Amino acid sequence: MSDTSFGRFFDEFDNEVSEPLTPEDNLVQRDLESYSEEIKKEVLIRLCYLKWFQKNLKGGWTDKNITPLLNVAPKFNEVKRPCSRTIARWWKLYKNSGFKLFSLIPKHAKKGNINTKSSSDKFFEQALNRYLVKERPSIAKVYQYYSDVIRLENETLVGEKIKALSYKGFYNRIKKLPKYDVMVARHGKYLADMEFQAIYGHHPPTRLLERVEIDHTPLDLILLDDELLIPLGRPFLTLLIDSYSRCIVGFHLGFKEPSYFSVLKALQNAIKPKYYIHEQFPDIENEWPCHGKFETLVTDNGAEFWGNSLEQSCSEIGMHIQFNQVRKPWLKPNVERIFGTINRELLIDIPGKTFSNILKREEYNSAKDAIMRFSTFNHILHQWIIDVYHQDKDARSRYIPINLWQTGSLQMPIVEPSTEDLAKLDVILGISEYRQHRRGGIYIYNLRYDSDELSDYRKNHGEKSGKTNKYLVKTNPDNLSSIYVYLDKLSQYLTVPCVDPTGYTQNLSLLKHQINLRLQRNFIDDCIDLVSLSRVRMAIHNRIEQEIKDVKKMTSNRTVRGGAAIAKHQGISSDNSRSIAIESKEVEGEIKPIAEKSSVEDDWNTLITDLKPYS
Repeated sequence: MSDTSFGRFFDEFDNEVSEPLTPEDNLVQRDLESYSEEIKKEVLIRLCYLKWFQKNLKGGWTDKNITPLLNVAPKFNEVKRPCSRTIARWWKLYKNSGFKLFSLIPKHAKKGNINTKSSSDKFFEQALNRYLVKERPSIAKVYQYYSDVIRLENETLVGEKIKALSYKGFYNRIKKLPKYDVMVARHGKYLADMEFQAIYGHHPPTRLLERVEIDHTPLDLILLDDELLIPLGRPFLTLLIDSYSRCIVGFHLGFKEPSYFSVLKALQNAIKPKYYIHEQFPDIENEWPCHGKFETLVTDNGAEFWGNSLEQSCSEIGMHIQFNQVRKPWLKPNVERIFGTINRELLIDIPGKTFSNILKREEYNSAKDAIMRFSTFNHILHQWIIDVYHQDKDARSRYIPINLWQTGSLQMPIVEPSTEDLAKLDVILGISEYRQHRRGGIYIYNLRYDSDELSDYRKNHGEKSGKTNKYLVKTNPDNLSSIYVYLDKLSQYLTVPCVDPTGYTQNLSLLKHQINLRLQRNFIDDCIDLVSLSRVRMAIHNRIEQEIKDVKKMTSNRTVRGGAAIAKHQGISSDNSRSIAIESKEVEGEIKPIAEKSSVEDDWNTLITDLKPYS
């Protein structure tokens, strides 16, 4: 952005802004209604004069013919009548335009507010540079800076002082700046483009499950563990919505951040018939018929959607993935809108609600006031989707989601997943991992899986050529009691049970298992005296440091070899902690001088080399 883009010295008549990139055929000349009331009144008065003179004038529109009629012409306004030359000029403009009303618009209506240069303009430019920044200071704050700079400048002047703009004048000049350029400078180009770009419609879907949108959001709610009643944090909701009917076709609720796992769980819930509803939640009144294969899955560009695993799984089921353009959430508006609806309508009265704005929270403590267990909220969420959202009209009374689903299924029935598809779905949409098969089976998620069939396969088949002996393992995150292990020699998956004598993994979900592991770690951590451990570790460290110093000091002037052999001989151990040095009383009086040229081997290392301690 140039320094002169907004300045006082910018002359719109010398450097006119180019017209918007709009075809000329789409431009329509302004009409009288677009002018102010004063201008419209003035035009109608001129028209009244012209019509009266046209009716009463004898001859041409000359001064000689018009002047006599001025004395008898009615006053169409409270001021004096126009002169004959003015009447003649109005008629000429009116006639030459083909008797169009816009020709009578006063010329001053097209005048701009031509700004004259003043000595305070450079200070306005300085203030403007402070206003057009990402920190977005207020106009009042920038005006204070503008006034201070001029006031300090006037202190140095002897002659005429600089006159500052009034706050209203300063405010008006700021507001007359090009809005797009201001927003680019203060908010960034992305938000400016979003605010000012044209928004066009898109081709609506023509049938059920033609286009299904998926996205994640953290809910503004803190839930409790079902048994321990401790806060688990804010859950993440992964939700799929049909663009044709606006029905919610499936969801997944969990505490792990959005991932490939949560996407797969939501897909399973969306594709499978929801037979579990009345068995698990008998008080729900209506059916949830939304299920089946969908043609296109519309996602954003999150990391959990990018990857061969998801695309491969969707292709196996017969679905196409469409990635939304980066930072353009309005291209999948239905799922974005339903998240807002859930936060506003469902969560508003639940204790434990969190606030995106800390000022709205006031003295409310979300974690302390949370009183809803996870299973209860899961029940309420199902009930709200099936008995409230699907059965109610939208805000503008255009449709009821379940009615659109029912009529759409009559016009073109959904593609039901076959029995074979449902049987393969757990495998296709399972979480894929590669694990090594060793003695004891396959270890994954801190659990062990093994069977006689898997052991026999390992006996009878060698390792894969060029690879480590790792097997493709697929896990149904809803049930950890078994896994699916792909046996490449047989080209089939083998169901391998968990080695679980206590029945811990029966109907155990991966999420519940991970929560249990986390709670166990927290319990173990709470049982440890960290201060005491730190104190002992530090004492050990200091003892080692002191020992290093002492040993260096004691051995700085001598070199002794063979210490290890002597230590073995004397049995130095944790039960016998002493020095290898012989006590002085044992050798006192026995030390004899040795001749300088003695032939006796007195080399210490030679002496101890052949020593062999007993064991």
